[in-house]
Amino acid sequence: MNYCAAFPVEIRLRMKAINLFVTLLASLEIVAAAPLNDWLIDSTPFKARVIKSQDGREVELNNGLLRRVIRIDPNAATVALDNLVSGESLLRGVKPEAVVEIDGKRFDIGGLKGQRNYAFLRPEWIGELRADPAAFRFVGYEIGEPNERMSWKRTRHHAPDVKWPPEGVTLRLDFATPVPTNGTAAANLRVSVHYELYDGLPCYSKWITVSNGTDKVVRVDKFSSEVLAVVERTSEVDELSEGRTPPNIHVETDMAFGGMMASGANRRSFRWLSDPDFHTQVNYEKKTPCLLDVGPDLGPAQNIAPGGVFESFRAWVLPFDNTDRERCGLAVRRMYRVIAPWTTENPLMMHVVSSRGDVVTNAINQCAAVGFEMLIMSFGSGFDMENEKPANLERARNWASYAHSKGIEIGSYSLLASRRIDAANDVVMPPGEKPAFGNSPCLESRWGTNYFRRLYDFHRESGFTLLEHDGSYPGDAYASTNHPGHHGLADSRWNQWQEISDFYKWCRAQGFYLNVPDHYFLSGSTKSGMGYREVNWSLPREQQIIHTRQNIYDGTWQKLPSMGWMFVPLTEYQGGGAAATIEPLDQHLDHYERMMESNLALGVQACYRGPRLFDTERTKAMVKSKVDWFKAHRDILESDLIHGHRADARDLDWMLHVNPKLKEKGMLVVFNPLNEPVTRKLRVNLYYTGLTTPARLREKGGAAKRFKLARDYTVELPVTVPAQGMNWFVVE
Repeated sequence: MNYCAAFPVEIRLRMKAINLFVTLLASLEIVAAAPLNDWLIDSTPFKARVIKSQDGREVELNNGLLRRVIRIDPNAATVALDNLVSGESLLRGVKPEAVVEIDGKRFDIGGLKGQRNYAFLRPEWIGELRADPAAFRFVGYEIGEPNERMSWKRTRHHAPDVKWPPEGVTLRLDFATPVPTNGTAAANLRVSVHYELYDGLPCYSKWITVSNGTDKVVRVDKFSSEVLAVVERTSEVDELSEGRTPPNIHVETDMAFGGMMASGANRRSFRWLSDPDFHTQVNYEKKTPCLLDVGPDLGPAQNIAPGGVFESFRAWVLPFDNTDRERCGLAVRRMYRVIAPWTTENPLMMHVVSSRGDVVTNAINQCAAVGFEMLIMSFGSGFDMENEKPANLERARNWASYAHSKGIEIGSYSLLASRRIDAANDVVMPPGEKPAFGNSPCLESRWGTNYFRRLYDFHRESGFTLLEHDGSYPGDAYASTNHPGHHGLADSRWNQWQEISDFYKWCRAQGFYLNVPDHYFLSGSTKSGMGYREVNWSLPREQQIIHTRQNIYDGTWQKLPSMGWMFVPLTEYQGGGAAATIEPLDQHLDHYERMMESNLALGVQACYRGPRLFDTERTKAMVKSKVDWFKAHRDILESDLIHGHRADARDLDWMLHVNPKLKEKGMLVVFNPLNEPVTRKLRVNLYYTGLTTPARLREKGGAAKRFKLARDYTVELPVTVPAQGMNWFVVE
């Protein structure tokens, strides 16, 4: 039956008109408007604030992206954590705001008891919850603004829009000892729980302080600064697989070491646990990883003198609003720009392999001639900053003075933990454990104390403003009992981390640049390895080019381009002979150029390691032209990367820089690894450039061509790339 024919004529005419209009819309190329207020494109509307409820029983941290509600009566406890972008409720249960073990006794800090079911938290249950009389009790709060957690002397102005300290709001909850205390050592102690929520970022920081108001020394044996019962990400009935999947939340702390990625470096400062209160979970053994516990896995075992204060490390919690790898990576990269903006510093750096005076002077001159910005006395150069002889310091001062006269910064390399000193100063590991690097001195031994004194003294007096600190503390725990800087095993990790992180923070306050092959970014370091394997730089030259772009592609999912170094072996490194090196530079000029393009066009700096940057006027002109091009487009090249096609040595590989705040909102860089020219149509997604109307693309800075964005924000771009060459397009 024709149902339409049964309708009155006027209705059929209207339906026909609607159908024609729908058909017309479908035939048009319509550009969808950008989702309203995507914080990764425009974060300005999202201002952090603290809101007190009308009945005075709750305070709320809210920036329009993330919302945390804390009940403060009858005790303080978080009762909601909401992702306002995805609409998800992340919290399924109430836990204490922190946990502290003092002089061997465990105390909950706040918290409420009596939740009926830990699979979810109904709002009407909250009024039923009761305070635990054995827990520290909430006594007040204070609202403020973020302060500098460490000083940053900003001497390299690369990223145009960074701020320090970050803008946002702070909330401090104060807790007093339980009543009654029954004569425990906890009497007259105060625990404060600190929150920091940022403008334009769905991320909060949290830490605790413990104040000793007694007349006795007390010891903080352990702590958990965050205990968060989060909605589980997976539900497995049977035995959990090895690769347990925690909630879709990024967590890291500034007590991070022993890895170049956040996931590995933070394994000793937080963990995802099963929740013993979660009896209704589907996993038969109740092992679902859905309880976030932030705290050291050893210690800290720190004494607090009467009137003293202990401060924990800081944690940052960033819930993702999506499962897309690129979007999650962009969120982490945005977090670093906000909470560790010194990671945007990205100077062009030469590694000189000799400390002979004429070689160093020539390297300084060459850096100035082609636009490099830093010179480092590289590993293997023969320069030793631990040498305290006056002649050694005088030599360093002379180099620094000459380098500064040419507008060049200078620094050096030092090896710390992966070396052996002697039985009195080397580590004593717990039974069955070995140092991460095979050998290591204890940072709190007499040698370690003297080592850091020498580094402080050298940098105060030499004029050097760059340190590459190799073999930094990897997190080993030491059972030595006769070292001056720690008592034994329980406080060894905390004290050594404190020693090295304090040094890095001091360097940052002086404006020094730190290359550290470890994840000390939140303690002041600027750059670690992008992910390369050292022996790959002994491979034939043409293979090194592919590895360069693969390493950068893989290394920038959660790192800014400025946060990782690459490598260009001007002279032989790790073997390989003449086939692996660029010297003589002029004879391998094409390869040298391709290596510079592969790094600079992706916003990444490499260790150009050798005695010189150029050997002929032709080589000099090439290097200078690449540096000049990089500096002309520096802002967009040091912006975030969108991952296009990974280098595979079989076809074009490409990546897209994006920054909606700039005039150059994007730059597409395309490489051809083949020995013949290649022409392709690339489908490039411009969503994160912020463009919603037709985009203008300029090939190699030439005349602009207009491209309509499809509904998915992509453009189809015809691209031709010469054999073994590069092409680039500015997006406006």
